[in-house]
Amino acid sequence: MRFVRDNSLSIFFLAIFLASLAGQAIAGHGAFNHDQLLHHGDAISLGRYLTTSEFAADVAENWQSEYLQFTLYIVGTVWLLQRGSPESKPLDQAGRESDEDQKVGAHADARSPRWARTGGLRTALYENSLLIVMTTIWLGSWLAQSIAGASGYNADQLDHQAATVSWLDYLGSSDFWSRTLQNWQSEFLAVGSMAILSVYLRQRGSPESKPVGAPHDATGVEG
Repeated sequence: MRFVRDNSLSIFFLAIFLASLAGQAIAGHGAFNHDQLLHHGDAISLGRYLTTSEFAADVAENWQSEYLQFTLYIVGTVWLLQRGSPESKPLDQAGRESDEDQKVGAHADARSPRWARTGGLRTALYENSLLIVMTTIWLGSWLAQSIAGASGYNADQLDHQAATVSWLDYLGSSDFWSRTLQNWQSEFLAVGSMAILSVYLRQRGSPESKPVGAPHDATGVEG
């Protein structure tokens, strides 16, 4: 029970992620088979649907936009500021900060991770590891979206006796960019809204909000 308590936030989101993914698979399977029947095709099993390019593209295009959001947010908040927002660092702390502030190298203490103390390439990698991993996941998801999307696009082209396209041609197509940008715009709106709304609005007990009584211009103060 202590493990559950100490990790309840990640466990909760993992559980609802898996439930949502299962729900998407079931609903998507139903919609896919409905479309198949409308076009006088054959219905397929749920297991087979999970291997289709349509399901892969639907999943990957959402994943890539989410990880792009976090990638830009991580790197953006190093230098960019928003007065009064708990999502921003204090106005006098823009930039990568000093080794002393970051507890790097000689300034690390006994509880600091080993790679924060060793210096050199390992410390350089570790101090950028969150951005590196998020960027890698984003690019991997975007690549998966493009490959699955191209496969699905060509399958639809064949169904309509139209010419297929190469993967590179698909990257320049309106279908790829429509799928991509419809996700990007919603993610950017959500992040921007959170940054500015948290200046004036509060949620008692949440670390994403300033304390209820904090003034509107208090910056980098979390609950």
